[in-house]
Amino acid sequence: MSSARPLSLLLGLCVLLSGVASCKKDTPSGANAPLRVAFFPNITHAQALVANSEGLFGSQPGMGNVEVKQFNAGPAAMEALVAGSVDVAYVGPGPAINTYLKAGKELRIIAGAVNGGAVLVVKSVKTAAELKGKKLATPQLGNTQDIALRTWLKAQKLSISTDAGGDVQVIPISNPDILGQYLQGAIEGAWVPEPWGARMLAEGGGHILVDERDLWPDKRFPTTVVVTTKKVLETQRPRVAALLRIHVQLTERWRADPAAFATSVNSAFGQLTRKPLPAPVLRDAFSRLEPGLDPVPAALKTSAEHAKSLGFIPSDDIAGLVDLSVLDEVRGGGAKPD
Repeated sequence: MSSARPLSLLLGLCVLLSGVASCKKDTPSGANAPLRVAFFPNITHAQALVANSEGLFGSQPGMGNVEVKQFNAGPAAMEALVAGSVDVAYVGPGPAINTYLKAGKELRIIAGAVNGGAVLVVKSVKTAAELKGKKLATPQLGNTQDIALRTWLKAQKLSISTDAGGDVQVIPISNPDILGQYLQGAIEGAWVPEPWGARMLAEGGGHILVDERDLWPDKRFPTTVVVTTKKVLETQRPRVAALLRIHVQLTERWRADPAAFATSVNSAFGQLTRKPLPAPVLRDAFSRLEPGLDPVPAALKTSAEHAKSLGFIPSDDIAGLVDLSVLDEVRGGGAKPD
C-alpha cells in the first residue's frame, strides 16, 4: 500500500533515468508524444529492467516513441500516473489499490508481472512469540510489505508498539537502510521484497521466519503488476497493446530459461545501481520469484481487505480495478493469464 501521507507530498521522489528530476506534466501531448513507462530498479520489476536494458521499449511495431522513467517508491509513481506524467507503470499491488480507491477509480491493472518474493528475515528468533519486545522493519509505512507484516502480527496475536505500549515495534525505513540496520544489529529483522531478503541472509546471517508464499492459496500473490489509467486505455490502446506484447514475450522468456533470464535481469539491475548481485544471492532471490501474467485478483481483494482492516484505506471495494482486455487481445483473444 502507499503511505498514508497525501500523494502530493511524494511527488518530488520521482526521477528520470537520465537523472533529471521531473514528474511535472510538461511532456507534449498528441500523436507524437512519447509513451511514458515507469518502473523501479528492483529485480521484482524484472521484465521492465530487461526491456529497458536491451532497448525493447519502443522496438515493437505500433508503440512509437517511448520515454522511460525510474522511480524509487510506489506512491511517487502513482502520483505521476494520476497527474498524467506517466502512462504505464510497473508497481506493487499496494500502491495500485490505494490509488484506485483514492483517485476516482481511474487506475487499471492490465497485467501481472511477478509473483512471490517477500520474506520476513530475522536474526535469532524461532517463533512468533519470541518477537515480543523486538524491533522489525518494513520498506515504507503502509506499503505492500508493511501491510503484510502488520496483518501477520495481528494474526499471531501480537500488538504493534506505540507510546502506550505493545509487543513489537515496526519501523518503516528504506530497503538499503533496513539492510544496514540489520547488519548493525539495530533490528531483529524485516519483511522485505527480493533481493533484500536474500541480501540480508547472505550478508547478515539469520533465517527466514516467514516466506509470504506460505500465507496465500497455491502460494501465489502478486508482487508487481502493470498499471495504466482508464484515459490511457481509451486514447492509446494500440500502444499499450504493443508494450504488453513485449511484456508477454519477456515473461515467456523467463519461463523458458529462468537462469538465463535471471542473469539478464542482474545485468540490467547492475547497469542502473552499479551493484549487480553476487551469483549466490541472485539465485536465492529468484528461487522465491516467479513470472505471472495473472495479477491474481483474489489476492488483490484480500490485500485490500487487510489494508482496510488496518485503517490504511477507507474501502476494500476494488471492483473494476483489473482490466485484462488488452492482455487478452495480445495473447490471441480470451486466453487466461497465468
